[in-house]
Amino acid sequence: MLRWLIGGGREPQGLAEKSSVQTIGEEQIQNPYTELLVLKGHQDIVRFLVQIDDFRFASAGDDGIIFLWNAQTGEKLLELHGHTHKITAIAPFSSSDASEEKKHLILTASADRTVIVWDCTSGRQVQRVSCFHSTVKCLTVLQRLDVWLSGGSDLCVWNRKLDLLCKTSHLTDAGISAMVELPKNCVAAAVGKELIIFRLIASNDGSEGWNVLEVKRLIDHQDNILSLVNVNDLTFVTGSHVGELIVWDALDWTKQACECNFSDSSVHPDVQPEIKLSQSPNETSVQHLTSDEECVFAAVGKGIYVYNLQMKRVIACQRSAHDSSVLHIEKLPNRQLISCSEDGSVRIWELREKQQLPAEPVPTGFFNMWGFGRANKQANQAAKKMQENTPTYFLDLVGDLIGHSSAVQMFLYFGELGLATCSADHLIILWKEGERESKLRSLTLFQKLAQNGDLQLK
Repeated sequence: MLRWLIGGGREPQGLAEKSSVQTIGEEQIQNPYTELLVLKGHQDIVRFLVQIDDFRFASAGDDGIIFLWNAQTGEKLLELHGHTHKITAIAPFSSSDASEEKKHLILTASADRTVIVWDCTSGRQVQRVSCFHSTVKCLTVLQRLDVWLSGGSDLCVWNRKLDLLCKTSHLTDAGISAMVELPKNCVAAAVGKELIIFRLIASNDGSEGWNVLEVKRLIDHQDNILSLVNVNDLTFVTGSHVGELIVWDALDWTKQACECNFSDSSVHPDVQPEIKLSQSPNETSVQHLTSDEECVFAAVGKGIYVYNLQMKRVIACQRSAHDSSVLHIEKLPNRQLISCSEDGSVRIWELREKQQLPAEPVPTGFFNMWGFGRANKQANQAAKKMQENTPTYFLDLVGDLIGHSSAVQMFLYFGELGLATCSADHLIILWKEGERESKLRSLTLFQKLAQNGDLQLK
């Protein structure tokens, strides 16, 4: 384990060259993460991090091994072996039985077509299932129902003992790539470009019998759905490979709003939709979504976009937030965002309000911000009128964390304990607040001196 100072030492080799526009220099006054711990153990790409409790997290990736870590000290707590191929999904699953002490479990799925339930205290395998006909690509825990779902070529419903309660018929060879829980015991599953709504129905005879029914198929996306996020009990959002973002009603599954990269064919129903991309599809791909009650934050290609749900438009964007695709983005409790990218960087952004100049052109959404599609004169005029009375925002780069030498896959935010990132360079880095760590070291030294009698109090 190594301790580095940001700004000290050499920049790791292999990183993409940073854009001069986005580089904020060595003096990063608003960046609290001035120390880091490098955690070693994995032998291949680390793709997943999952929080277990306030102090512990698990990591997993292509080496098939799961590690449990202490988020405060960086100590390796457990090393879990059981899979023979790469990990494809991971999810925490804590027990909810009030009659026993709360147990922290994690589920892991692998390309070896198995799912294992692990005890996070002992590290032992609680249960193992190896009856899958294809790789499980996603896992979703429905804590309220005390069941969990596995998504692959089938949707399977399991209880805590890993008894198979019910399953769907074979969907497609591509299978389910992502799932999100909805109200009324429903789940939205992404299967290619389709969004399938399933409902779980419990048995009426008092047994543990369940049934899963397909209740609706939504075919509004033009390409594969890559990201899903649940905003609240009323709303969820999906994003696709070609830059479509759709806001859905979580109760009746109707489309509430849409930002997309093709012309509005409803204006000219006899004309085929015209796709006018200014970037290749991978540069407009909606890789990841996160949200709060007001906004959806989208990682789109190399950029970050802030979409206001009430206004139904983009209120801020950074088209070139990174030098390569943004893989993960999260909103912090304050007005900050953190993003990570294939270019190996982790960046901190602050959403700030700005004064809009009267002569400044007004963007109306993804459409014109990305620079493609037909401009609508009436829409522009309406948007200008709206913005006379509404604030506009911008994303300001306040921190640039350089430590990884390859694509940063995702991260976990631990509040005052810092930030954990994982990468294709096989490493996990704990980013620490330098001022807090310095105070902790001083306090520890003070306590040791007091215990040893070396501290003379006057």
